[in-house]
Amino acid sequence: MDIVGFLKSQFICHLLICYIFIVSGLIINFIQLFTLILWPINKQLFRRINCRLAYCISSQMVMLLEWWSGTDCTLYTDPESYHKYGKENAIVILNHNFEIDFLCGWNFCERFGVLGSSKVLAKKELSYMPVIGWMWYFLEIVFCKRKWEEDRKTVIQKLLNLRDYPENFWFLIHCEGTRFTEQKHQISMQVADAKGLPKLKYHLLPRTKGFAVTVQCLRNVVSAVYDSTLNFRNNENPTLLGVLNGKKYHADLYVRRIPLEEVPQDERECSNWLHKLYQEKDAFQEEYYRTGTYPAVPIVPPRRPWTLLNWLFWALLLLYPLFKLLINMVNSGSSLTLATFGFVIVMASVGVRWMIGVTEINKGSTYGNHDNKQKRK
Repeated sequence: MDIVGFLKSQFICHLLICYIFIVSGLIINFIQLFTLILWPINKQLFRRINCRLAYCISSQMVMLLEWWSGTDCTLYTDPESYHKYGKENAIVILNHNFEIDFLCGWNFCERFGVLGSSKVLAKKELSYMPVIGWMWYFLEIVFCKRKWEEDRKTVIQKLLNLRDYPENFWFLIHCEGTRFTEQKHQISMQVADAKGLPKLKYHLLPRTKGFAVTVQCLRNVVSAVYDSTLNFRNNENPTLLGVLNGKKYHADLYVRRIPLEEVPQDERECSNWLHKLYQEKDAFQEEYYRTGTYPAVPIVPPRRPWTLLNWLFWALLLLYPLFKLLINMVNSGSSLTLATFGFVIVMASVGVRWMIGVTEINKGSTYGNHDNKQKRK
């Protein structure tokens, strides 16, 4: 077996990536913990430092997509809007159809230099996840329980806290609330029938309350909404496991820049505006499936080297002591020591599989299904 083939073997790939990501992530989480002393002294310095520490974690995921798997990401957009990306705060609306759509959203942020400061509306359970969840805590990510009556006050307060954020940021939001599946789509369209809303073919009905509150709280801070629609060529069904295995995909992302002034301030009108936006997104999806392209100019934003350099730094820092430890264990000849090392390897592999499982569509959220059951009671 040649060296490249060996390094790309599934077991070695998963093991080394897991080791570097988890160990470096925990080190960074530990450093982030100590930055808390800065909060009462200089809040903006705390935020700037944590943006860069967070980049050290999230950029490793983007590196897998950009450099390891070599996935191509073509952006379709208006050339005039293109020059504003990365230079203003924005709310980014993403469709939620693929297992790696979050990773493509991060890739979009990385190409325009806002990955470290990017924000999301995430479910509360993720805040307890080591590395990613803890990183988000220090980034002041907005966590919610998906029960709007309980979430509203917390979400509003968290969003208002971002009004004086010192870095340009993009707030990424999946308005559908959960990933698209045929079962969830059927349930969603039943709700559309009940409410007299137009049906969607490729999306779930958007959850409008979270979006409306986000717009209200960030108005005059955020300059625009980026309506983003993601697809993959040749009916590709990308997975995080495929990315880890070095499989190359071909992503097409259509982005429309909509000035925030065009989004109504009234909550009901904002809700209607969002429903209309998703009807337009459905039409763009229909055109893509028919023609294989979007109605905009294709642009390939250049890859920046920082994701790769960051990963190489952590790889060099962490792999040397790992290999040295392994050699010492083998030389010691202790059965207990080797068994312990083998156990650690197995647990690391299980950890990777668990992280992959979080992204898999067939293990996704039951959000929406639960709502439907409640309505039937």
